[in-house]
Amino acid sequence: MLPHPIPKNPLWSWATTQDPRTDSETFFPLTTGVKCGGVLSAPSGNFSSPNFPRLYPYNTECSWLIVVAEGSSVLLTFHAFDLEYHDTCSFDFLEIYNGASGDQGNLLGRFCGQVPPPPFASSWHVMSVVFHSDKHVASRGFSAGYQKGKGDLAVERVALDACGGVLTGLSGVLTSPEHPNNYPNNVECRWVIRAAGPATVKLVFVDFQVEGSEQCTYDYVAVLGGPGPTRGHHYCGSSRPPTLVSLGHELQVVFKSDFNIGGRGFKAYYFSGECQEVYTAVRGNFSSPQYPSSYPNHIRCHWTIRLPLGYRVKVFFLDLELEGPNSLTRTCDFDHLTAFDGASEEAPLLGSWCGHHLPPPVTSSHNQLLLLLHTDRSTTHRGFSVAYIGVVPMNVSCSRTDFQILISAQALAPLERTKVYLGSRSCAAQEVGSNFRIQARFDTCGTESQRRNNTSVIVSVLYIDFSAGGQEDIHEYEVRCEPRRKEASVHLLSGSHWLGPYAATAEHLQEAPPRDEAEALEGPVAVVAQDTSDIVFLGLCILAGVLMVIAIVVLMLL
Repeated sequence: MLPHPIPKNPLWSWATTQDPRTDSETFFPLTTGVKCGGVLSAPSGNFSSPNFPRLYPYNTECSWLIVVAEGSSVLLTFHAFDLEYHDTCSFDFLEIYNGASGDQGNLLGRFCGQVPPPPFASSWHVMSVVFHSDKHVASRGFSAGYQKGKGDLAVERVALDACGGVLTGLSGVLTSPEHPNNYPNNVECRWVIRAAGPATVKLVFVDFQVEGSEQCTYDYVAVLGGPGPTRGHHYCGSSRPPTLVSLGHELQVVFKSDFNIGGRGFKAYYFSGECQEVYTAVRGNFSSPQYPSSYPNHIRCHWTIRLPLGYRVKVFFLDLELEGPNSLTRTCDFDHLTAFDGASEEAPLLGSWCGHHLPPPVTSSHNQLLLLLHTDRSTTHRGFSVAYIGVVPMNVSCSRTDFQILISAQALAPLERTKVYLGSRSCAAQEVGSNFRIQARFDTCGTESQRRNNTSVIVSVLYIDFSAGGQEDIHEYEVRCEPRRKEASVHLLSGSHWLGPYAATAEHLQEAPPRDEAEALEGPVAVVAQDTSDIVFLGLCILAGVLMVIAIVVLMLL
């Protein structure tokens, strides 16, 4: 039995095959001479799948490149849509690209089934559409139209029908209909954001104003981390939802409004695949998508480093090659890498860079740091590579005879005190209150006298041993003291062993951090025994002065 009537077409000959998905015999057309795709350069036009509205041929791939006047955008809408359905659109599908189809970073979405894609607007004057069919199950195909739009404004504000769809790009933006104007009544939009492979999806709301109610029963945004509403969260009112990360490789977003009372709606960025990661290990490294090959155009990527409380994050730039700054303003207006002192773009700015000059290391003031890569619609380069390490804040002081080191035990939880030692394991820390404390004389614990910049200094190495599961992981800090001035400093020592393929650039890790990096710990600190040598010396000086005065008075009396 045939799945559908065999249409007459002079370009087709027919064969049969066993469909492994349905275990049934299927007739399919052998395409001979099917012509499709091409360059569409008129200000507006229409195109469709081969033989539309009849069944499209099997084993076909068509690519349309739509090019309008520079400074404009392409507005794409669908009149009809009927492709073989599959959960991940792996068989027959239509792909839409914001630019050339060869760049996966430009992918706006992949679609199949009978639900038409939403209208799309490109961010520049080029858009690509790719149609693919396999050798099983043909349908009627699609019909679409395009027209020249008014530049970048069309990207943020497409028509009301731009509501929902399947989004598979590395990053992108979602908005309620007509945002930032009030959304219409009685609408329901559904987006599926799908990451490639086992990666997750991250959703960040940057604007939110939806009619509020106690249970969010009227207007709402629902975010579903898996199938079914029981695993989702509903949001309404004017408080922005938190940053959300999917449980698996897919995140569903539903926007619904009732018959009255509206608001500005919402705007959110999504990040997926290698364009969003959260790092929790104490040290690591990562790079831009496709590094060392060119990164994709038109992406926003988030990398969050989130360490245990008490740590600071220190990031070292091993390689940087982005599009250069604006030649007129000398600012990074195009592609740029930005660091924030926290977990969101609202945190204080640590720096923003472009071009190819390596920035100095940056250090967070708390336990989280966010790196954001923004690329525009043209000109790509190699990208960046960074390494990071969790820096333990500590209070280091010295006298003329010994070192005193205090480290918050919270920063090193759940390490035992014996994992923290100066010079050798025999000089392990003691636990005093909520701190680890080391007090060591200069003639013990591996300390040695050195001459640096014509100044005599006492030097030792503080070890913090994070090794676990047979994997050695020991952090080293050089502790210095100038006994004459009683000034102490601490510097992160990192060899090349933890940099992996970046070992050749380990010299970047030898830069000493600024002295204020060793500022005092917050909260109560255990009292360190004072150096009594200064008190004794001062007392002797006073006594000598008193004796001298007495001697002078006696001589005068005689």
